[in-house]
Amino acid sequence: MVNLLALPDKPSIAVLPFENMSGDPEQEYFADGMVEEIITALSRFKWLFVIARNSSFTFKGKAVDIKEVGRRLGVRYVLEGSVRKASGKVRITGQLIDAVTGAHIWADRFERDLTDVFALQDEVTVAVVSAIQPKLLQTEIAMATRRRPENLTAYDFYLRAMPQFYLTTREGLAEAIRLAHRALELDPRFGFVAALAGVCHTHKRPFGLC
Repeated sequence: MVNLLALPDKPSIAVLPFENMSGDPEQEYFADGMVEEIITALSRFKWLFVIARNSSFTFKGKAVDIKEVGRRLGVRYVLEGSVRKASGKVRITGQLIDAVTGAHIWADRFERDLTDVFALQDEVTVAVVSAIQPKLLQTEIAMATRRRPENLTAYDFYLRAMPQFYLTTREGLAEAIRLAHRALELDPRFGFVAALAGVCHTHKRPFGLC
């Protein structure tokens, strides 16, 4: 029997894995990486309760009932969508649903050149946050922004490294370290990938990689 969670006191949201619409299984990492970035951005708003990636990704590849997702994760809102990456462009479609009533609160489509992928992430995040809290000040959104990597290829390596790390296998960890190091070679000041590399190295001994 699945334990159903009560809603927290503050607004709560789960971001489900976005569907990869590229028709290329190799692009799965990109769709997952975009969701990871959106979850990270949303979690910077202290008044918002955001479900961790590991919990929301248990629904990956499954046909879901949004109300059931809300009951199982204990959230009021669920964001779902799709990503298509092709011909130098990336398109995101998303919809925000009230998991209690099943009502659609917001839906939109965003398309940008791959060189503007970070701006696209910000657009999605701001749209979702604004739908949940219409009076959110633009200054609060600006404070939540983080430094972007200077090299898009480094960012691509970072996105490829994340799913390898989450495999929690010896091979996956070794690949995550390799990809993280390649990203750092291109952009030594890329903070998120540096943090990932640090975490990977702390896991080396249990996996016999020392």
